[in-house]
Amino acid sequence: MALIVQKYGGSSVADTDRIKAVRDRIKRTVEAGNQVVVVVSAMGKTTDGLVALAESLAATHTPTLDEIAARERETDLLLATGEQVTIALLSMALQAVGQPAIAMNGSQVRVVTEPIHTRARILYVEPEQIQAALNEGKVVVIAGFQGVAIDETTGQPSHQITTLGRGGSDTSAVAIAAAIKADICEIYTDVPGILTTDPRIVPKAQMLTEITCDEMLELASLGAKVLHPRSVEIARNFGVKMCVRSSWLDDAGTVITSTQDGNGNLAALEVNRFVEAVSIDYDQVKIALLQVPDRPGIASQLFQSLATHGINVDLIIQAVQETEGVNDIAFTIPKSQLSKAESVTRSLDMAASSVTVDADVAKISIIGVGMIGRPGVAAQMFTALADAGINIQMISTSEIKISCVIAATDGEKAIAAIQKTFDVPVQLSRVASVTPYIKDTSPIRGVALDRNRARIAVQKVPDRPGMAAKILDRLVEQNISIDMIVQSQSNCDFNEIAFTVAIADLTKAETALKEYAPVLGYGDVTCDANISKVSIVGSNMIHQPGVAARMFSALANSGINIEMIATSEIKVSCVVRDPQAEQSLKVIHQEFNLSGDREIEVPSVLKK
Repeated sequence: MALIVQKYGGSSVADTDRIKAVRDRIKRTVEAGNQVVVVVSAMGKTTDGLVALAESLAATHTPTLDEIAARERETDLLLATGEQVTIALLSMALQAVGQPAIAMNGSQVRVVTEPIHTRARILYVEPEQIQAALNEGKVVVIAGFQGVAIDETTGQPSHQITTLGRGGSDTSAVAIAAAIKADICEIYTDVPGILTTDPRIVPKAQMLTEITCDEMLELASLGAKVLHPRSVEIARNFGVKMCVRSSWLDDAGTVITSTQDGNGNLAALEVNRFVEAVSIDYDQVKIALLQVPDRPGIASQLFQSLATHGINVDLIIQAVQETEGVNDIAFTIPKSQLSKAESVTRSLDMAASSVTVDADVAKISIIGVGMIGRPGVAAQMFTALADAGINIQMISTSEIKISCVIAATDGEKAIAAIQKTFDVPVQLSRVASVTPYIKDTSPIRGVALDRNRARIAVQKVPDRPGMAAKILDRLVEQNISIDMIVQSQSNCDFNEIAFTVAIADLTKAETALKEYAPVLGYGDVTCDANISKVSIVGSNMIHQPGVAARMFSALANSGINIEMIATSEIKVSCVVRDPQAEQSLKVIHQEFNLSGDREIEVPSVLKK
């Protein structure tokens, strides 16, 4: 007998016919001798409808932060009703065919969360009621996406309903699987498994039989929003076996593998140690091209030339500039390739105002699961460096790594400061602890597209220790998650810091940063909601130079301009104009020959 958690998304329970199909699958699983816990989302587009109702009653003036906080509490009460409808109906459907079942919402199960509204993280799940119902032979049907807040005064669960934000039902399912020590957590979704990209954009996307947790974490927006990184974080930390399958077919699906032993703390499910290690790399040289014309093909010209000469580029940053029509591009390479890289770079006719070289730098990085979704982690790193008097020259981030370029002479101080802050071991190797996907030699496993992003740029940030930390701290106070952080190369006394946030957070982030500008003395705060982020991911790209150059060339050949670039060992991300988002994904997917030999069928209800 196996203990199985099954999660069904909104399209899987969109109407009574789909609920009956889910009921039949659950019943077959039970009849095969298994115990089953089911986690469900709201029916179809219910949540979208509830959000639209709330927005129709929104204030017409620019809200204060206090007004935003009050609205978020009521939003949680509203949105939590969606899943409660589904659990009641599915439980009734099971009972109607003779299968004992019981429905429970997040507060009945006691999915206990932080006291934060609209995006709370799970502290712990009380398994006793679930286990008691299972012992009675019942299927337990649980509302995903919701929980109950902890009372910070008493340390006990309160009566405040919270929701978990985007990907909340996936997160609920894997957290419950960890808490009850399930044998497997099956995520039933709209497609047959994890695909190389969204089949609604590229119909012949390939299905992967398996993928590593690290790759899946980086592919935060892969395919038809198949999984949210938070669910993968929990699976990785607690050794939960996951499988993504179609709720419409009986295919085997995609298994998500992890090298972790599952030693997480069940009393802190989503607030475990987010930083696993700190790495320092002294074998770095920084080359920066300043005031480069902002037009399609610039990044391609540079990095294709470097790749042709066998130069292995590590960190790449293209940042937002206050001056329209130009960008700065900075990158790091191994010291042994400095002479060749400098010669190649200076030989190119790129109309840069200047090319600078700095061989006295080091790259310091923190590595961990899901850090970038928690702005407090990056802020802690930047604060630790600031308190040690260390200035940050460049910043680049991914889902599992935050890297800063600093002066090499500050390396030992930086390591000591970060170790003291996070209490983690040091890695001295060039490559972070990423598990290569050795069964497949292709450099790219998938192409991700995220159209739910807005960009904020903070101009004229004084170039001194602590500024990045203080800016991020302002966002931490508002519980705003940051996705992509880029700090430009400084050639004067100021930097520009740009980052992407969820579109839903744009107003709050803009308000908070503009209010703080007089305090810190930075310049304008500019926002752009008409952007998208396209990314390539693959554990094997670290062994194959020129991968980023191929991505940039594919975009350039289609006339697509790159506005921001950030990289890690297994991910390259570019910000492009939103109207060119789908075209960007298609040309990159084609460049890396990721298409299969058949079209992936997407249910018609999802094509709307």
